[in-house]
Amino acid sequence: MMDMKSVEKKWQEKWEKSRLNVFNKKNADKKLYVLEMFSYPSAANLHVGHWYNYGPTDSYARFKKMQGYEVFQPMGFDAFGLPAENYAIKTGIHPKDSTEKNIALMERQLRNMGAMFDWTAEIKTCEENYYKWTQWLFLQLYKKGLAYRKEALVNWCPGCETVLANEQVIDGKCERCGNTVLRKDMTQWFFKITDYAEELLSDLDGLDWPEKTKLMQKNWIGKSTGCEIDFECETGDTITVFTTRPDTVFGVNYVVLAPEHPLVEKLKTAHPENAKAIDAYVQYASEANDIDRLSTAREKTGVATGAYAIHPLTQKKVPIYLADYVLYSYGTGAVMAVSAHDERDYAFATKYGLPITQVIQKKGGETVLPFCEDGILVNSGEFDGLSGEDARDAISAKLAKLGKGSKKVNYRLRDWSVSRQRYWGAPIPMIHCEKCGVVPVPEKDLPVKLPYDVEFRPNGKSPLASHDGFMHCTCPECGGKATRDPDTLDTFVCSSWYYLRYADAHNEKQAWSKEVADTMLPVDVYVGGSEHACMHLLYARFITKALRDMGLVSFDEPFKRLVHQGIILGPDGNRMSKSRGNVVSPDKYIDEYGSDIFRLYLMFGFSYTEGGPWNDDGIKSIAKFIDRVERLVRKAMDDKTSGYTDIRSAEKELDYVKNYAIKSITRDVELFSFNTSVARIMEYVNALQKYDALPEKNGAFFKASLEDLVRMLAPFTPHFAEELWEICGNKDSVFTESYPIVDEQALIKAETEYAVQVNSKIKAKLMIAESATEEEIKATVCAHAEIAPLIEGKTIKKCIIVKGRLVNLIVG
Repeated sequence: MMDMKSVEKKWQEKWEKSRLNVFNKKNADKKLYVLEMFSYPSAANLHVGHWYNYGPTDSYARFKKMQGYEVFQPMGFDAFGLPAENYAIKTGIHPKDSTEKNIALMERQLRNMGAMFDWTAEIKTCEENYYKWTQWLFLQLYKKGLAYRKEALVNWCPGCETVLANEQVIDGKCERCGNTVLRKDMTQWFFKITDYAEELLSDLDGLDWPEKTKLMQKNWIGKSTGCEIDFECETGDTITVFTTRPDTVFGVNYVVLAPEHPLVEKLKTAHPENAKAIDAYVQYASEANDIDRLSTAREKTGVATGAYAIHPLTQKKVPIYLADYVLYSYGTGAVMAVSAHDERDYAFATKYGLPITQVIQKKGGETVLPFCEDGILVNSGEFDGLSGEDARDAISAKLAKLGKGSKKVNYRLRDWSVSRQRYWGAPIPMIHCEKCGVVPVPEKDLPVKLPYDVEFRPNGKSPLASHDGFMHCTCPECGGKATRDPDTLDTFVCSSWYYLRYADAHNEKQAWSKEVADTMLPVDVYVGGSEHACMHLLYARFITKALRDMGLVSFDEPFKRLVHQGIILGPDGNRMSKSRGNVVSPDKYIDEYGSDIFRLYLMFGFSYTEGGPWNDDGIKSIAKFIDRVERLVRKAMDDKTSGYTDIRSAEKELDYVKNYAIKSITRDVELFSFNTSVARIMEYVNALQKYDALPEKNGAFFKASLEDLVRMLAPFTPHFAEELWEICGNKDSVFTESYPIVDEQALIKAETEYAVQVNSKIKAKLMIAESATEEEIKATVCAHAEIAPLIEGKTIKKCIIVKGRLVNLIVG
């Protein structure tokens, strides 16, 4: 049996020396850009999730290489971010030091995987030669009016005195200290992704992406067509609401403001008797994040302000409430509540004893409240009897005529907040001057370097703000004293363009050359987790479209095709976690079996896009299979007898199995259906062993069939296949070979129709191979589903065969 560890080392060194995995720019016309989402360099070794993403995808890339494509498969590290900073706060080890150490470890492990990553294009987002261009990207967006600064609500931990990212808020509490997290206003930088909302939505239909992911993005963008309606507040202010159901406006029983709405302070002044209750409720609402507040399971709560608004059509007074199910960051921060025709409003009105006015009636049948579907308008004055779009259009027109409303398209999508009050990230390249205001750093002065000697422990403000050497600078416009922006960029900014840098990784003068980008991109196949559907994938699409409009690229979308891998569960069927004690480390299996066997098990043991529970027995079976293949190849290559030279029925049968496997694999690998592809190879190996057991055979045909087996196996077990290819007497890499192509003629079995009789009466007609012997014909007939029951328990006295025409079984 092969020593897989030494075999892997041998071939990795050969690939490195021959530059087999380096993209050849001369063949760019045949390029295929295959990209796995780059990983964060965590302190742990490569886990099963890394392997499951990278191993099978590499097999796809190798398969395409053998089909003649010039495959570009780069690798790098998404190296800025919270985990390294949190680790530094906990241990005192500097984020730069821990990150560089972890990258070195992961690089070695990724190389040992045997994937054909092009390491000459490696990028690390924490290095100056990368984040210089991340800062440059920020400046381009700023110049185009797509980066701007405003006050916004953030998660604030009073214990740590710092801003927290959403992922650091667990059940409303700080993951570090357990204090209740508050919402507070802070000045932040934003990217104007909402300018592209419609294009981001409409272009989804043309993408070869999983439908579920496209639906998630559609819901996240959240286009809704409706009407904006103005209610006059007793303070003289206008409260504008957005609704998709203007047909229900006559059923408005109250108006709800978000607790953080700026009008709240005025309402407190107008009704001081309610100020204490309002303050208490605003505090309560600030302790929940947006996701919790919008949850349908969350109890509906609110507080009366004591103020009223005037209904635009009936002129009646309706009370104004505050409720945390309304977000100031979404829509107008106010809603009209129609208790009879909205489940949320109905629950709120029932709880607080508010009136419920029905204005929609079900067509045919009893109307059960809350009734949220289209129906016939009632209690709606001149609009009674209308329904659906007719009612919505008529009421919208009336409101527009009165100057109290207009039709409106709204999006759930909010602009992207990119400011982080963190240390371990790319500094925002902006300068604050008392005389000139906010001024961009000149491009010639990039990068704005992240200093090493920073106190990154939380103290209530951005860590960089305490570093005088970093903060104090000269205004590039007036030459006066100025300060730098103390915040760093969201790490999603780093990953929003990395696929572009890979293609031109060593360009010192530009982030990328437009010529190179237009040749190499978009990415043809992008593989990674579905958890990135509404953040990274959406941000990358926005950045690509913005760059296109700046004339920096010529394509509309970054990723043509998207594939999500499933999740490998623990042996107990649960997601792997240290607390459950069900984490499976790849290391012990790779040490015992080698990386090829581990890779092959991941592909055979699971449906790639679904995943499933880990099973030790599965990897043992794969090891036995690999051993069988090796013995079969070695035996054949050691056999010096040639046997016969003509093609007989046994050769045709083996050729059929081989070509069936080739056809299936060629189709299934494209679909990332690796388990079925490996199953076809196993069937072919069984057929080869069956053929090998024959007393005589065509030696040259058998050896050629085994070489095809090695070619077929190569993408799935690259080191093992290279070694077998060498054993077969070949000197060049198996990856310079073409993947076998199906011979459709070999899949056509020459067959003849036979009439089958039992005691001279026709009972069935079936197709039987022309090459079948009389014994094979008799066995085929007797096993047939229509014949077997007729002869069960009886003696076949005679079997009359008229070759090519008839079989008559005489039974008694």
